Amino acid sequence: MSNSANHIISVSDLKKIYIRGSEHIHAVDGITLDVNQGDYTAFVGPSGSGKTTLLHLLGCLDNPSAGVLTVEGKAVYDKGKFMNERELTKLRRDLFGYVFQKFYLIPTLTVKENILLPFAFYRKAEADKTADRLADLLGLSHRLSHLPKELSGGEMQRVAIARALINKPRILLADEPTGNLDSKRSEEISDIFCKLNREEGLTIILVTHNHALAESAGKMVELKDGKLI
Repeated sequence: MSNSANHIISVSDLKKIYIRGSEHIHAVDGITLDVNQGDYTAFVGPSGSGKTTLLHLLGCLDNPSAGVLTVEGKAVYDKGKFMNERELTKLRRDLFGYVFQKFYLIPTLTVKENILLPFAFYRKAEADKTADRLADLLGLSHRLSHLPKELSGGEMQRVAIARALINKPRILLADEPTGNLDSKRSEEISDIFCKLNREEGLTIILVTHNHALAESAGKMVELKDGKLI
């Protein structure tokens, strides 16, 4: 077992319950796991198994119903008690980068402007240099002045990844990042994630139905009916 000091995220008996009429749906049902700094973890399982719900809980995008969620040693949720919203907003901004199946690019903005979008309200001095470095890392340097409609699906997802990394997060969360891509573009994204994890030391947690992408991760976690298998 790894030293708890290495745990960047820890959850214990975590639950997410949705109430629909008289029915209680246990989307996440008593999960306990640790994510260490530098891990590359893939959540797999059938549709409705709780993968995306768990990802959203770990990324502080949704509130648990029960259990304990600790991020960088700070209790985000502990048996009914929540971290205050100001601290939670800072945690999301400073620690996490998010990539989704849909690219969510602004069609009227250039590639560079889309990458810099997280700085729309508070520009950092080094933001432009960081954007250029990420564009180079992700093979987008020749596309910085282009609009999303001029890009391939794989290029649009790379822009979304660059945007997620512009704040220099320690954890990248990705929900079906290759879901809208063909096999060749999916392989490109898989290679990028491996490179980011191996060379940049980025902690990556993703949800995928893509077996090749899941197998490229260092750790595969299977879920069924909200539970770990």
